[in-house]
Amino acid sequence: MQITSRNRNRLFWLLQIAGWGMVNSTIFIVPYDFSTTYIIYSFFGASIAGILATSLYRTVLLKKIDSIWEKKNIIKAIGGFFMTAVLYYLLAYCSEIFYDSIWGKTPAEIKFDEEEVTWAVSIFSIAFTILAWMAIYFTIKFLLKSNQNRLESLELNATLREAQLYTLKGQVNPHFMFNSLNNIRGLMLEDVDKSREMITKLSEMLQYALVKNTVDAIPLKEELEMVENYIALSKIQMEDRLHYVEEIAPDTLQTPIPPMIIQLLVENAAKHGIANLKDGGTISVKIKKEDQNLFITVTNTGKLQIAKDSTQLGLKNIRQRLRLLYGEKATFSLEEKEGAVIANIKIPLS
Repeated sequence: MQITSRNRNRLFWLLQIAGWGMVNSTIFIVPYDFSTTYIIYSFFGASIAGILATSLYRTVLLKKIDSIWEKKNIIKAIGGFFMTAVLYYLLAYCSEIFYDSIWGKTPAEIKFDEEEVTWAVSIFSIAFTILAWMAIYFTIKFLLKSNQNRLESLELNATLREAQLYTLKGQVNPHFMFNSLNNIRGLMLEDVDKSREMITKLSEMLQYALVKNTVDAIPLKEELEMVENYIALSKIQMEDRLHYVEEIAPDTLQTPIPPMIIQLLVENAAKHGIANLKDGGTISVKIKKEDQNLFITVTNTGKLQIAKDSTQLGLKNIRQRLRLLYGEKATFSLEEKEGAVIANIKIPLS
């Protein structure tokens, strides 16, 4: 089961209350000559102090520390540890002062020869308790992260398999294959060499769909070769109605990208855009690097019209794969602007 952010917060507070309650419940069994009022007050006061101090520490960990294994973050975590121990001590000390002001001093107290010894023992005890809390916290966090990574890996594999099936049913679907083979058959009467070239391209598309879609990333150059094959086969049917333009920055050709994402966008542009226009139109692919990101833009002439019976499976696959591979750092948008449909993808490079 995947644990959501909301469930993680619930689990944290549940463990906080239960854990600090168990730690401070020892006051009920240690044979100190304290009054019942002080025992109950001390239990709740110390528990609340522990919950507040460590909850603030957790907030700092979430906001300031991405990975505990980086040197600068280890220093931050250690600094936070000492500050948490001091905060816990101050809260507990203020709690004692409040008790003294309301009920007076406890009828019996643990006596030490020196007041400094009491202070030192308190700080040491608190530091040990906070250290134990840290160990438990990071252990649970590691286990939850490992579980999340495992689930995301399974989800990604399932998505890739789904994308592969969609490729066989959608991109290289029987209808497209039927039209392509029919067009190639007709082309054979006019240009045998061209027909052989088109058969080779169709074969490469099928091989690409079956093999490349099982990996997480491929060089951009390979994806563009697949797109060019698709365009070449589509042009047999649409002829001069389909124009294709590329504007690819040379330094992007070896950049790894998820397979089929550009192909999906070009296929959508051809089927739902250019094919519906009497005079045809243009599909353009522009790719560049900027600010440690790869920007992919696929534009086609036409309007953004999604059929009511469309499952939008291709677009969902793109969004899901980008999210699983890159998290929130990757983006995908689809919009209509000035008589054209524009699809934008941003992929982080670091």
